[in-house]
Amino acid sequence: MPVEIVTVPCRADNYAYLVRDEASGQVALVDAPAVEPIERALAERGWGLDQIWITHHHGDHTEGVDSLRARFGAKVVGHSADRARLPALDVEISEGETVTLGDTVARVIDVSGHTIGHIAFVLDDVPAAFTADSLMALGCGRVFEGTMPMMWASLGKLMGLPPQTQIYSGHNYGAANGRFALTIEPKNRALQARIARIKEADEAGHPIVPVTLAEELETNPFLRATTPEVKAAVDMAGAPDAEVFAEVRRRKDRF
Repeated sequence: MPVEIVTVPCRADNYAYLVRDEASGQVALVDAPAVEPIERALAERGWGLDQIWITHHHGDHTEGVDSLRARFGAKVVGHSADRARLPALDVEISEGETVTLGDTVARVIDVSGHTIGHIAFVLDDVPAAFTADSLMALGCGRVFEGTMPMMWASLGKLMGLPPQTQIYSGHNYGAANGRFALTIEPKNRALQARIARIKEADEAGHPIVPVTLAEELETNPFLRATTPEVKAAVDMAGAPDAEVFAEVRRRKDRF
């Protein structure tokens, strides 16, 4: 399933993504944090915009939806359960359903926790996942509306994807997330190397995404709540994974 994915930095630290189905030339946008950088990215490539896939209702992911819909006639796709808080939806979806863009198929996963009704879009044939503020680069979203067990269950769905899955998340919080991760696993060499790569990317003005799920599993302290190393680091050896995750998340909230 040939697709082209373009990362579009927006606002201070947001990422939006353009997904182009090469067979049909159709283009989808994952989240719309701002109008101008997305319009510029489309114009540079001579692309139109056919669909807008919304992950969750926060303004830094939806601010540009209505303007982009008006300009391009794009169909807006979002979670039916969160329709009241999203821009007007042309297509309502829920977990287990799919969105079709030419020959490209995106599977919908409910990853509630950061918000209720947060979804991720998974391209199984690439493989790639657009996780927005659920699984983030070296981190995860703050649990604003859901519960810690809910967030852990959502991350578990993403952790079950193939390790080679490319993770496209919603923000560049990499440097700050790296500083926190070192408080949990200061001797993790894979983490140290990743922090160095994030620093290089930031200095060069390059996106820090995507990264593989395998790399997140090696370096992301929230996903590593399953490991003896992280459990020992937070003085919870032998504790259930979900409880360890909650403690790591609470520590990050205070960091």
